[in-house]
Order: sequence, then structure tokens, then C-alpha cells
Amino acid sequence: MKKIFLLSFFSLFTLPVFSQEKGLDQRIDEAFQPISDFFSQVVFFSIGENPFVIYLLVGSAIFFTLYFGFPNIRYFITSINVVRGKYDEIEKDGSDSKDGEVSHFQALTTAVSGTVGNGNIAGVALAIALGGPGATFWMIVCGLMGMSLKFVECTLGVHYRDVDKDGVVYGGPMYYLSKGLKEKGFATLGKISAILFAIFCIGGSFGGGNAAQANQAAIVLKDLLGFESTFAGAVIGLILAVIVGIIIIGGIKRIASVTEKIVPFMALLYILACVYILGINFSFIDDAFALIFREAFNPTAIGVGGIIGVLMVGFRRAAFSNEAGVGSASIAHSAVKTKYAASEGLVALLEPFIDTVVICTLTALVIITFNSTGVFAYGGEGGVLIDGVMYEGAGITSKAFAEYIPFSDIFLTVAVVLFAVSTMISWSYYGLQSWKYLFGRGEKSDLTYKLLFLSFVIIGSAASMNSIWAFSDAMIFAMVFPNMVGLYLLFPVVKNQLNKYLNAIKK
Repeated sequence: MKKIFLLSFFSLFTLPVFSQEKGLDQRIDEAFQPISDFFSQVVFFSIGENPFVIYLLVGSAIFFTLYFGFPNIRYFITSINVVRGKYDEIEKDGSDSKDGEVSHFQALTTAVSGTVGNGNIAGVALAIALGGPGATFWMIVCGLMGMSLKFVECTLGVHYRDVDKDGVVYGGPMYYLSKGLKEKGFATLGKISAILFAIFCIGGSFGGGNAAQANQAAIVLKDLLGFESTFAGAVIGLILAVIVGIIIIGGIKRIASVTEKIVPFMALLYILACVYILGINFSFIDDAFALIFREAFNPTAIGVGGIIGVLMVGFRRAAFSNEAGVGSASIAHSAVKTKYAASEGLVALLEPFIDTVVICTLTALVIITFNSTGVFAYGGEGGVLIDGVMYEGAGITSKAFAEYIPFSDIFLTVAVVLFAVSTMISWSYYGLQSWKYLFGRGEKSDLTYKLLFLSFVIIGSAASMNSIWAFSDAMIFAMVFPNMVGLYLLFPVVKNQLNKYLNAIKK
């Protein structure tokens, strides 16, 4: 099977090199488009006019929020205290060095780096371009409810993880599906679900966690540097692949040490830049919120399809951005140093809040206040026309920043590239863990996966935005189906683990 993977992706990457008829970027895009279309059609099967997976995510988020008594509100302060290390002594009591590899903060930054990325910059712009300002409201709602999903899946990730004799941790949905469902008497279902999740996660690591990030990084770099050649994207991808490759060789500890520095720095810098722009446009902020709320329930964006349409646009982009219910983050959180599984579940609560409620909302407000004078029209095919030029994705956000911050094109390019790199290195770990679950934990298996992963950095940089995002959405959302099997059959385990940890804190 590994040889088939290698041959297929090698041919996808190398065939365009020898073509003299078309540019390298165009050839890669044409080779990738059918793959993207196929997976998108399979995953996003619809009930009525909307994909079933969106209903599944929304319904599950509501269910777990109600079942656990609004943990996103009740335990928010507790979550912050866990990250601060307030309960470290409780968690270490009676434990040993094999209880994990990284701290709560490192696990959080690694997982956040997998979500805080170009979904916050390009994805928000895409949501507003497609659904208008009202999409922002539904993104926030999805982010708040998604906190409960993250809590459940990350608690299970720690509880059912594997730790080898050297203290290396292997965790995530693959393990709580296979081990947890076996405990419940559903061994076959658990094994099949675990295998499916691992396959989809590998695809997600190639798509949303890699190619989509590289794609946006290449767009802003080509725009900043004025590259217009037919192979510029592939060249940028090759450089990014070298940088990412150097980092991912070191495994989770190297990844965590990099993300704990990059993510807080870039997130804080990006937030400050947004706050500065909103400060300049302070008088428009209340109007922006009023517009967001009004358009959420009475949308006027072209072709959005009413309230359900704009809701689906917001939920879809928020779910892609924060990945709540997807199960990916539980892979990173499984490596935490703790003997209480629920402690890391509480830490995971913060991810959708940071990613969607804070950063996505700030991006949306910047774009909406920028358009307060009507410089572009909402709704369409994912792009907007500004001064006669079509902008899409990160380009819309970049244009908004350029209006208020000198040399903002440089700042935003750096932000997009660093967010892209941090997301790629986190997703390389997610995909590698899934690859190891399927093909074993040997060094050759590691190398095979990493070469495939790095090839997708180049493919993503060269292909078009539409084909990349369609494939990325499909792979990310495909992971939801097997993951939800585990969440619905194992959530009582989470309840027990939560009570165990809360009792330990009280004592």
C-alpha cells in the first residue's frame, strides 16, 4: 500500500515537470482538480441543500454542551488555571516520567498552531465574501459550542493513549476508537472506525493542514515579491518544504518547542494589529456588530440562500478553522504530562475560543469596518471586486490591512507564512501518528510519510485556491464521521474523568 501511495503522488508531482505545453503551476493544478472534486462530492453529501456533516457537527456540539452543563462557561476559568500550572502538583502526585512528553502550555500551543492559521485570515475573508457579514455571527456561535466538542475528544485522547517503554506517546481518535469501543463490546466497529479515521487524517494532513496553508502562503508571497512566472508557486513550495522538513524531523518535542514560541508571538502581534485598525475605526465598530447581527438573520449577500445559507457558510468555515469535532487536536493533547485525562480536556476548551471567538472575530471586524464605505460587494464565488481588481482569501484581508497600516503587506505576509508553517508542522504530527497506526512505528515508515507530506507543500503552493480548499474541506470533514462514533459511545467515560479531576482539585 505504501508503494501505491508513493507511485501515485510521485507521478502527480513529477509529470508536470517534463511538460513543455503548460506552466508547472497550471499542470499541477489540472492534475489535482479531479482528486479534489471526487472527495468533495463523496464527503459533502447533502440533506436538502446542505451537507449532512454540518448538521452532525452542530447537533453534536449542542448535545455535549447541554449534557456537560455548559462546560465552555462553567470551567473557562479552571481551564486558564490549568494552563497556568496552578494544579501541576496535583497532577504530578504519584505519577512518573512516562505520563507524557509535553506541558499543558506546549500541548495547547501545538494544537492551537494546527487551528490558528490561514483559516483565520483567508477562511474568514472567504466566509464574508460568500455569506456576507452575517456569517461572522454563526462562526462565533459555532466556536462557542465547539469548545464542548474539543473538551470531550481531548479527554478521551489522553485517557486511551499508548505510552511505549521509552515514554513516547501515541494517542488520538485511532486509540480511543479501537481501545474504548472494545471495552464497550464493539471491537470490530472500533477497529474499522479507527482505520477510517487514520486514513482521513492522513488526507487531512496533506490537505487542510498542509496544501491549503502552503497555497495561501504562496499567494501572499507571490503578491509581495511580484512573482508572475508559471513555476513561482512550485519554487516557493520547495523552499517551504525545506523549512518544514527541518522542523518535523525532531518529532513532537521539537514541534512543541517551536510552536510555543511562534504561536503566542504571531497571535499576539496579529491581535494587536487588528485592535489598532479597529481603534482607528472605533466609531464603526458598533455599526459593524449591528450589521453582523442583522445580516445573520436577514442576509442580503448575493446567492447566499437565506438564513440557513449564511448559517452554513459561517459554520463550515468555523468548523474548518477550529476543527472541533474533527478529532485532530486530541492527537497533540494526548502527549501532555498528566495523569488526569480531563485536565487536558479542559485545556482544549480554550482552543475554539482563541481561534474562532477571538481571532476570527477580529479579522471579520477589520474586513467589515474596511468596507464601511462600500468599497466592495458581499457575496459571490468567494472573491470580491475592489477598485476593479478581484481579491480572494488572504488577499481580501491583506487589502483591508493595507488601508491602515504602513507596510502591512510585509506584516501580513510574514503572519500568513508563519501561521502556515506552524499549522503544517502540527498537522505533520497528526498525520504521522495516523500513518504509524496504519503502517507501524519504524523509521522507514516515518520517512515515507514525511516525504509524501513535504511533496504536498509543493503541490499546495502551485495549485489553485478552489481545488485546494475543496480537497481540504473534504478531508477535514471526513474525519468527523468516525470520530463521532467514538464520542457518542464513550462520553460517559469523559463524565467520570471530569468528576475525578474536579474532586482532586477540591481536595
